[in-house]
Amino acid sequence: MLKHRGFPGRLTGTDFQFTIRRANPKGVTPLTKRERFRDRKPADRRADAAFMEALWAHFGDQPFERGNLDAGRISWLFEREVIPAEDPFDPASYDALLMIDLNVARASFPDLFGEVS
Repeated sequence: MLKHRGFPGRLTGTDFQFTIRRANPKGVTPLTKRERFRDRKPADRRADAAFMEALWAHFGDQPFERGNLDAGRISWLFEREVIPAEDPFDPASYDALLMIDLNVARASFPDLFGEVS
């Protein structure tokens, strides 16, 4: 499992985890698309935005390996702002390649990306 050095481990001052320390000995947690409802708590929305900001700062528009990124946190963005970068895609692999869908990410987090050019 690739460890993304320099990537924030969690949202500062909260228990919202962004990375994991070690591989799960019981097997890899698969990525799934989680529905984001309008009534989500503000703290959850801040965590999504902070994670998206960290992904953008760390990887930009380039494909990246899932590695030690938390499956639960990725799943809130998966198949919307974060998409598979390979075909076939294995959602239960630490080696799976992902990438940011910049158009969707800009629409979802306009404050993060600024004005659309």
